[in-house]
Amino acid sequence: MCQHRLPVEGGVTTVRFPGGTTVDAVGIRDRCPDMPDRDYGFYLDASWAPTWNADVIEWEDYALPAEPEATAEAIRDAFRRAERSQRVEVGCIGGRGRTGTVLACMAILAGIAPGQAVQWVREHYDSAAIETPEQEEWVLWFAGHVSKQAK
Repeated sequence: MCQHRLPVEGGVTTVRFPGGTTVDAVGIRDRCPDMPDRDYGFYLDASWAPTWNADVIEWEDYALPAEPEATAEAIRDAFRRAERSQRVEVGCIGGRGRTGTVLACMAILAGIAPGQAVQWVREHYDSAAIETPEQEEWVLWFAGHVSKQAK
């Protein structure tokens, strides 16, 4: 049985956003297929092949999502689940680039200013999160996209 751990190197990390919403972030090496209290998984690599309630987004490592608009809506859905106190797990292969990018988008949904979201994730999750300038730019694209959707 896997152990759920709060911020430790190489394990599942619970990220608490402003307002109290939490999500669990993890790389595939530390996944816990038998975690009984996970309500929903949001994964950014087909390697996860979850057998539990989850969505897998097509998003190559070090790249951007293949379907940006659909990915933005999936991020919003995952965050809404977390806001409703569901235990949401977000993961890619290493748990840094794509996972960090999603966490930065969720930080925006939690009220962090778009220009501060990447830094917030690096301070509150992993200093190496969001691995490419394109991923950083995508976080800003996400902010603009959800802002337009709200109107």
